[in-house]
Amino acid sequence: MNVDRFLDGRLKLRHLVLVTVVADEGTLVGAAKAMHVTQPVVTRSLQEIETIIGVELFARGPRGVRPTQYGDILIEHARAVIGNVRAAAGRIHELQRLGMEPVRVGTNLAGAYSLLPQTLIRLKKAHPHLTVSVVEAMPEELGLQLARGEVDVLVGRIQPSSLRAALRHVRLYDEPVRLVVRREHPCLGTHAGGIEDLMDLPWILPGRNTQLRQEIDELFDRRGLPLPANIIECSTILTLRTVLLETDAVAPLPMLIGARDPLLDMLPLPLDTVPREIGITTLADRPPSASTRLLIKGIVETARETDPVLPEPRS
Repeated sequence: MNVDRFLDGRLKLRHLVLVTVVADEGTLVGAAKAMHVTQPVVTRSLQEIETIIGVELFARGPRGVRPTQYGDILIEHARAVIGNVRAAAGRIHELQRLGMEPVRVGTNLAGAYSLLPQTLIRLKKAHPHLTVSVVEAMPEELGLQLARGEVDVLVGRIQPSSLRAALRHVRLYDEPVRLVVRREHPCLGTHAGGIEDLMDLPWILPGRNTQLRQEIDELFDRRGLPLPANIIECSTILTLRTVLLETDAVAPLPMLIGARDPLLDMLPLPLDTVPREIGITTLADRPPSASTRLLIKGIVETARETDPVLPEPRS
């Protein structure tokens, strides 16, 4: 392969958009509909890209297409390029419109419940024209969105990652995981036993592909226990909180959720899971915008003022 083919002007942004849409749709017909063009246009454009690059990007089959190994690589980087272009367009538009760039922040349970909302309330009072877009998703998906340039900063649990060398973390505090229940739960005020005494209750657990779920599964395994039979898998705070308030369910959650919600409480049962390191994550090789720096500064200040015993932030 001649690497110069990628930079000689023949490979265009529309080609990158096309390969991502084909990958998402799984068929050329679906990609054509999504892009509002005919199937022959998609077929021709895909052949054009493969000729430019010199490799087959998709394997054709009777039920559709799937990326080859070469296609997987190009699609991954195409998404990053498209995300960066969209980010540039959004930043330029907002700078023209309001004089401030927008900020896109990704968060999960640990950041979404208190830390980020309190920061946004204070930040918007000081800078009412600053647009902040909040994306709540699983930590692994948020890491991908950060790498693609689809979000500017992450707030929540600092995730171990193969990309860690390319990331910059600001640690704010460590937050244990506790079993959270509704304030009038029948197990509150009783003698503290172990999780084996809670097996008949409904449980709300994180999704199977999350680090916290792996830790919870390992906790039951160390105790020689199967997982409870009555489980809901959920990592969305609105759904999760409603189920907790209306049932006798228990949920392993970051401690501050149980401590700061007037309708929730925590069972007096420590969990020997790994402490959750809560902080801010950005890309090391992408300097944050002035607006992103304002948000980061606000998050750090909120973390320090909310709980005076929290340690000083460190990079």
